[in-house]
Amino acid sequence: MNVPAKAPKKVPQYDGTLRSHMIKIPTCISECSGIRFFGRRIKSLAFTTDVAIIRNINADAIIAVYPFTPQPAITRAVMSVADMPVFAGVGGGVTRGQRVVGLAVDAENEGAFGVVVNAPTSNEVIAQLKARLDIPVVVTVVSTHTDIAGRLAAGTDVLNVSGAARTPEIIRAIRKDFPDVPIIATGGPTEETILETIRAGANAITYTPPTSGDLFAISMSKYRKTEEAPEASLEAPEHPGAGG
Repeated sequence: MNVPAKAPKKVPQYDGTLRSHMIKIPTCISECSGIRFFGRRIKSLAFTTDVAIIRNINADAIIAVYPFTPQPAITRAVMSVADMPVFAGVGGGVTRGQRVVGLAVDAENEGAFGVVVNAPTSNEVIAQLKARLDIPVVVTVVSTHTDIAGRLAAGTDVLNVSGAARTPEIIRAIRKDFPDVPIIATGGPTEETILETIRAGANAITYTPPTSGDLFAISMSKYRKTEEAPEASLEAPEHPGAGG
């Protein structure tokens, strides 16, 4: 007996007017499995600390890491505007040791869904984080040379693969020995690179949205064209048949 194929589900959508130009995550990210955190399935994470972007993007979560010394005030600012889970960066590069643990505890108390540590973080610090926290510890991986077994033994819950163009290669190397470890990964700039990353084995994708400056440039270009249009209408119109 042939079972008829299911028709694709139609998803009703409402955008409104004032929020119709919000940033949309690439739809191809829906191809990944996602990772379930505290009952909530997360497939897309927006890589930003811009509160205006955070308030106007449809990502499943925010990954709030930045190239400065982590500060609780920044974590609180991000979480005060986010209406989705936040994974907070707590150091691991320049910021190390007990300061990382203290920042992580503060982030958990503020309501973070998880903490993210940078690649240089020692396994000893990861173990200390796991001893203090009830939220997941996400450890960044930037190379195929990373001792993944040691990271997992120390208590790492999720790997965050960030290897630029080599990200899919790193994921495939991890999947050979650790087929079930949860992996978040940077997807790259195009749908093709995102899909390649998913097919390599990423469970969730980090997406870098355009900056406020980039978005303003588009808006200002439209405004200038609107302002210039009336000037064009002041030119003498051509009349059919005139001069002939």
